[in-house]
Amino acid sequence: MKQLNRYTLIGIFFVLILGTLSHFLYDWSGNNAIVGLFTPVNESVWEHMKLVFFPMLLYSLIMISRLKETYPCITFALCCGILAGTLLIPALYYGYTFILGRDSFILDICIFILSILVAFGLAYKLTLSCSPDVYTFLPCFLVCILFICFMMFTCHPPAAEIFEDPAASRKQGQSSAALSVPVFYAMTSS
Repeated sequence: MKQLNRYTLIGIFFVLILGTLSHFLYDWSGNNAIVGLFTPVNESVWEHMKLVFFPMLLYSLIMISRLKETYPCITFALCCGILAGTLLIPALYYGYTFILGRDSFILDICIFILSILVAFGLAYKLTLSCSPDVYTFLPCFLVCILFICFMMFTCHPPAAEIFEDPAASRKQGQSSAALSVPVFYAMTSS
């Protein structure tokens, strides 16, 4: 259990640091299309879900490779954690903006941190409490579906609020779903 505690604590810091850095990687890369698949390409809620999803997915692969013999439920637990942490971002964001009527940079940062803590906390508890016969197919399948959705919707975001860049819509005074990734879209469609 000491090993799981250590990996979990390191994972929290790993995802916090890599998630924070990945917020800026697309711009730092000169709007590289490949980098944009794994990091936010705009300020939409959907793109910010990548801040938890990809760093935790990467760290989960490390944890699974190192701890699966000792903890047979770790794959199931980490997939559940990835899903919970990623989906908590839009749930909390839309919850607080509905109540306040506006967004808050400080609350957005708190949501990011809380999502990581919930993701690893859930993964930790499920790793310790589940029995080895738990089926890992469904959460792993859902993580794969979410991965595919990130790839597809980064290139071709649907016209829905979650994909809209609030910064662009404030500047344009209109819906920005079609404008959310113009540079990325231009790079991938040619």
